[in-house]
Amino acid sequence: MAHHKSALKRIRQNQKKRIHNRYYAKTTRNAIRKLRATKDKAEAEKLYVEICSMTDRLTKRNIIHKNNAANNKSSLAKFVNGLA
Repeated sequence: MAHHKSALKRIRQNQKKRIHNRYYAKTTRNAIRKLRATKDKAEAEKLYVEICSMTDRLTKRNIIHKNNAANNKSSLAKFVNGLA
């Protein structure tokens, strides 16, 4: 257990940030699942644009790694382009 006031405050701050970051990362993962379940190309293209901006924002804030975002965007682009 921490002995200093500053260490206790840092624990509180880290926990709050962790919950906040997990929420946005999970929301993005759910959006990706929704896109992969889509069969309609027009709707998939619309979702793809939203997911790209979500992943870019998460990358900018260091919530997910830049390579993770790039791999997701690449594989989703292949998926969307492959829809009939």
